[in-house]
Parts: sequence; C-alpha cells; structure tokens
Amino acid sequence: MLKPIVIMLICLIFIVGSIIMSIPLYLGFLAGIILTVAVLYKSGYSLREMLETIISAFINVKNLLIIILFIGATTSIWLSSGVVPTIIYYGFTYMEGVNFLLAAFLIMCAVALFMGTAVGTISTVGISLSAIGLTIGIPQNLMVGVLVSGAFIADKISPLSGLVNLVMTTVKRDYKEVFRVMIVTLIPTIFITAIIYYLIGANYTAEAESLTVYKEAILDGFNISPALLILPGIVLILSIVGVNSLKTFSVGVLVGAALSVVFQKESLPSVINALIFGYRGNTPSVELNDLLVSGGMISMIEAIFMVAGAFILIKLFEKGNVLVPLTNKLVYGINNRFALIKRTGFMSVLMTALTCDQTAGIILPASILQDKYKEMELDNAILARTIFDTGVILAPLMPWNINSFLIKPIMGITAAHYAPYAVLCYICPIVTLIISYIKYRDKRIKI
Repeated sequence: MLKPIVIMLICLIFIVGSIIMSIPLYLGFLAGIILTVAVLYKSGYSLREMLETIISAFINVKNLLIIILFIGATTSIWLSSGVVPTIIYYGFTYMEGVNFLLAAFLIMCAVALFMGTAVGTISTVGISLSAIGLTIGIPQNLMVGVLVSGAFIADKISPLSGLVNLVMTTVKRDYKEVFRVMIVTLIPTIFITAIIYYLIGANYTAEAESLTVYKEAILDGFNISPALLILPGIVLILSIVGVNSLKTFSVGVLVGAALSVVFQKESLPSVINALIFGYRGNTPSVELNDLLVSGGMISMIEAIFMVAGAFILIKLFEKGNVLVPLTNKLVYGINNRFALIKRTGFMSVLMTALTCDQTAGIILPASILQDKYKEMELDNAILARTIFDTGVILAPLMPWNINSFLIKPIMGITAAHYAPYAVLCYICPIVTLIISYIKYRDKRIKI
C-alpha cells in the first residue's frame, strides 16, 4: 500500500496540475478519488464500504450544494430586482471625495459579522460594492481582494458562522470565551488592513461627471426606489436572528422575484430564466451593462462538482486514516507554548490546503491538540483563535479551495488574481504569530 503522505501528495499533484493546465478542477478531484479508492480497495476495504462513504459525503454536503445554487440565483435576483442598481445609484450620490477602498472594506466587515457567511456577503453586498468600485476605475483584482478581506471576517468571528460554531463545539468553549481572546488579534489586524487600504485607495477618486453619466444610465434601465432596499434588509435581519443560510437564501430569492415583477415589470418567466441561466443589465451604458451580469444557477454547476469532489476525497481520507500518521508526526517534539501555537497554525493551514476545505483544518488540529494545550496550560480558546487566524483565514487565497471555487463565478476572477490584494488574509496570521511570540516565547516545559 502507498504511504498516506504519498497518497496525499499525488492527490495534491492532480489538483494543482488541473489548475496549471487549465483543466476543470473537479477532474483533478475525480482523479484523486479514483486513486484513493484503488489504494483502499487493495488495502482490504470493500467497494460497498467506499460507496457508503461516498454516499455519506453527499448526504453531509447536500445542504451546502443547495446553498451554492441559491448563491447563483441570489446574485441574479439582486440584479434583476434592481437592488444592486439602487445601491450603486445611491452609492454614487455619496461617493465623491470618499476613500472607496477603505469604505468598502469596513462595510464588508460589518455586514459579514451580521450575515455569518463570507460567500453570502460577497454574493450580495459584495457585488454591489464591486460594481461601484469598477465604475470609478478601481482594478477588478484589487476590488475583489478588498471585498474578500472584509467578507472573511464572517468565518473568523461572526457568531452566526457555521465554521465559528464548529470550532467552538470542537474545543468546548462558548462564544464569549473565544471572542475575548479573538479580539486581541482582530483589532490590530483590522486596523493595519484599514491603513493599507486607505493608502492604496488614495489613488482612486470618483469624478462627478462620470458618476452622473452612470446614474442617468441606471435611471434609464431600472426603476430605482429606496423600497428596494427591503431585500438586503430582510437578508440581514434573518442572518442576525440566526435563521440558517438555506432558509435565508430561499426567502431572499422569493422576495427578490416579487420585487422584480413589481418594480422592474419583469414577467415571471423572465425572472425564472434569470435565476437559472443568469441576468445581464440593459442600460444605455455598455460599461455598466458589463458589470451588471450574473451567471445564475447554471454558472454554479462546476463549483458544485468541485465542492462535492473535495468532500468525497476528505471522507475517503478519513475512512482510510490517511491523515492520522501525518498529524501524529506534527505533534511530536513540541516543548514550549509558542512552538505549540506555531505548530497549530501550520497544521491548520496544511490540512486546509490538502483537503481543499476549512473543515479538516479546523477539526483535526482542534481535536488532536487539546490535550497538548492542557499540558502546556494554554486555554482552548487560544487553540480556537490560532485556527481562525491561520487555516480559516488563508483558505480563500488557495485557488483549489472550496471558497475560491465559489468566489470565481460570483466575481469573475480566480484566487490567483485577487489573492495579492486580500491584505487581511496575510496580516492576520502575521499578527497572531507576533502577539503569541511576545506573550509565550519563554514559556517552556519539560517533556
């Protein structure tokens, strides 16, 4: 039998090779699945067992796959209903003289905190801010990098985030305990990131004449009304009160469809067509129409294949204990607190990279290292913070990660393009390492 590390490396080669060769990424996952099934079969696992594992992976991920379809539908409905054009129109009214990059980052941080989903924030408020930024001349890769930085505050600290709740459950700590230690690294991270975006944003200013042209084009193509802001309001309220993402997106699509019919005089068949096959704006401005575009549900099919492939591969790894030998080696030889924190971050990033999903980067280090944290007299809240500040926050920078799969059809560019500008994702792990070094570098124990 191939060694576990060899299996993981070959699967990673398949995935990275797909990216380099511009082959659909789900084919890389498929190749990894076939290899893993073949190795496990030769090791004594029956085909029935592996089929049950694959079915189990689908069952575990089915709600996420449905949500992915809803994300594609939501993007279209925010356009066809006139919500995004309305936000752009009123945004232009207050845009002159404002540092838009800084404002967009702070808005995304605030909305993400309440929505509890990074991708959901990007697919709603994010597309509005992106459209405004692009019309005033901000490069797309920079604009998306700013939006990703703000949106992933949701996965780091929002009490409504599924990942945050997963970590808290695994380390057996409540939100108050985790928040207390999280804020120590969060505040300087946001402060430093905001300064960088303020400095970069000083190079981009909106001219009144160009904004007026776009505003007139929006008025020609859409019926603009403050009442249309009811849709983002409903989505935000449902997120704040803790309604799960599936129900929130469902309500959002239904309300958006109604607003499309009432305010934009769209027929029901055209709304359904937009939800499924996408939407394109119809204004006098060609440049504006190029921004008001969505691929609908159909554009998310490839993302669904990739997410399903990633989850199946993770489940097969778990079935064959492929990851256990590697994690055991990663724990060996730790003899001080800072070394433990560094190793936690490395393990979280490695598992996130190898499995293409944050789940393994959360569960494995959180489960395996709890005894070591107790031995070192470190609270499990520090364990949770380190995982958030490393594996979780770096995930959208990895082109093969599930988050990147979902961002691409929404924003139209890959992680390779926006990653250099997702400043918060770089600052966060640096800050947590510096603070941990200052506080724990001399805390040694005998083993």
